[in-house]
Amino acid sequence: MSVIKEVLLGGRKFSVEVGKFAKQASGSVMVRYGDTMVLITAVAADSAPEGIDYFPLQVEYREKTSAAGKFPGGYIKREGRPTEKEILSARLIDRPIRPLFPQEFKNETQVIALVLSYDGENDADVIAATGASVALSVSDIPFDGPIAEVRLGRADGKFIINPTHQQIQQSDIELVVAGTANSIIMVEGEAKEVSESDLLEALKFAQNEIGKLVQLQLDLVREVNKEKKEIILVPINESLKKDVNDLASEKFKEIVYSVLSKEERSKRNKELAESVKTSLSEKYPEQESIIGEILHDLEKDLMRERILSEGIRLDGRNTTKVRPIAIETAILPRTHGSALFTRGETQSLTTVTLGTKNDQQSVEGLLEEYTKKFMLHYNFPPFSVGEVGRMTGVGRREIGHGNLAERALKIVFPQESEFPYTVRVISDILESNGSSSMATVCAGSLALMDAGVPMSKAVAGIAMGLVKEGDRYAILSDILGNEDHLGDMDFKVAGTSEGITAFQMDIKIRGISFEIMEKALHQAKEGRMHILGIMNEALSSPRENLSPYAPRLITMKVETDQIGLVIGPGGKTIQGMQRLFGVDINIDDDGTISIASPNKENASKCKEYIKKLTATPEVGEIYDGVVTKIMDFGAFVEILPGKEGLLHISQIDNKRVAKVSDYFKEGDKVTVKLLKIENGKFSLSRKELLKDTNNSRNPEEETKSTVNS
Repeated sequence: MSVIKEVLLGGRKFSVEVGKFAKQASGSVMVRYGDTMVLITAVAADSAPEGIDYFPLQVEYREKTSAAGKFPGGYIKREGRPTEKEILSARLIDRPIRPLFPQEFKNETQVIALVLSYDGENDADVIAATGASVALSVSDIPFDGPIAEVRLGRADGKFIINPTHQQIQQSDIELVVAGTANSIIMVEGEAKEVSESDLLEALKFAQNEIGKLVQLQLDLVREVNKEKKEIILVPINESLKKDVNDLASEKFKEIVYSVLSKEERSKRNKELAESVKTSLSEKYPEQESIIGEILHDLEKDLMRERILSEGIRLDGRNTTKVRPIAIETAILPRTHGSALFTRGETQSLTTVTLGTKNDQQSVEGLLEEYTKKFMLHYNFPPFSVGEVGRMTGVGRREIGHGNLAERALKIVFPQESEFPYTVRVISDILESNGSSSMATVCAGSLALMDAGVPMSKAVAGIAMGLVKEGDRYAILSDILGNEDHLGDMDFKVAGTSEGITAFQMDIKIRGISFEIMEKALHQAKEGRMHILGIMNEALSSPRENLSPYAPRLITMKVETDQIGLVIGPGGKTIQGMQRLFGVDINIDDDGTISIASPNKENASKCKEYIKKLTATPEVGEIYDGVVTKIMDFGAFVEILPGKEGLLHISQIDNKRVAKVSDYFKEGDKVTVKLLKIENGKFSLSRKELLKDTNNSRNPEEETKSTVNS
């Protein structure tokens, strides 16, 4: 039997329907907002694989192009591998629900969201995230929900819940916020240099709306009333736990209290684990994995207690100190811009490549196809963490980290009128122990300035952590990898000296208070300002000159009715100019022309040629022309590209001219004056210039080089 629940959200109806679609799934729901509809299913295996020590959760989000009445692009007219947008949307579902499964639950679980109808205004990603919570909550899968997710914008100082795409374009804040009835558990978004207090107010506003969606789900769960799977708990052998603690506690405490490199700490942890397992192998056979879990929890407890009681971290820092930073720019001679940013044991080598409109990225999806002129790509090779791994393509994590860094930097990227280049930023992570995405923001900002991109301000990023036990808590600046793994929060904040440009927060516990969040934001600002100071010492402003290996771009504009003239029949004119000057030419529908060439002089020559091509001849003006044809009655002279006039035999000289060929041959340069325009025909004179003794120009001298089309 179908059950429907509705609530008003952002002035529009949000509805969920359970019991009608995909009934063989453990849980399923059709969510509708406006005319956007998403089917979300959740299925879990009946049992967990033997010996598994992690939770195998898979989240898939797919947009059917038919939802928007479109065909897929390409030769194969069906959906293929997930797009970047689909991967990012899947992460927006995965991140808030993953911490809410019981720690003991290890059954393989899959959540699938299919966008089946799209109205062009309401993005399906946050709708699908709430739908995932509904599907899990009404299923038999253990889940400590419900949660809900909304998008928030701010235009003209007013917050908007689930803004349309047009409203997002007008907003200075765009946030995706997920939470429970009374706390935030995930945040991701960007802003145009907003303050910490503005961000906090936005989160509070979103939390109120999330509460409405959570209440809707609670009402639905009570009505459906489906019993949850029983989790079979393996009882902990208290004797084994005691023996492990007796053997390892003091030794582990010594490791935790020692300032060690990541590699050395990992080595000593491994040696201790092997020693304990060997010592207990006879008494507790085949218990290696259980011993490993006990040791993991022991390290976690020791690290957290030291931070809470002493304020001292694994590497000896206090809670607010940022690790040492080293910066080098222009480190790669043939790239257009480069920077090496090292913070502690995290290192990003970032490059910038400048290109033309031909290099822009076309993006297809449910929206109308559009292009991107600023791209940031993040790579995380296995050697960055001292591991061997397959390099089979970009993973979801790399796409997510790259998207966050791109959001942070694009806010200060110049307008096309100021800087018409297409720009690609590539961050290769060479070492990782702490936030490599925030290192990418810092390195990206420096590399862009090194490339001469006129960035309005430098951008830096910092990752914050949290350790919380009851009422005791500590906020950590610039967290290590272990502090992320063993802590309760990963909160990344990027911005300029003026305000925040991007942020991402994931909570591993059920939620945190706004008081903690406010302190974390202000502590993050202090860290960001510290990093910006070091970056500005290394490179405080963009280079004045572009790399000699970067293309030179010149832009100009013609009237829209002249676009066809520049292109020519079948593209003959524009192709001829590209070959002649060795340039690439792009023309927009508004008449904006971009000319790109490795040689700036060639680009300038091409621009002058187009100016002449589109210029309107004026009576009385003097032109440097080229003889194109000799006739008995005169010579035809090209005075502007594609525009010829007749220099009659009577207008060649002050004296009588017997033969035109006595004066000119084809290809000769000649200075002429336009006498009149009649029925679109141009009458020229050389004689008039010879008569004008006051004219400073001498038609007998060789004129400037003119290009014959």
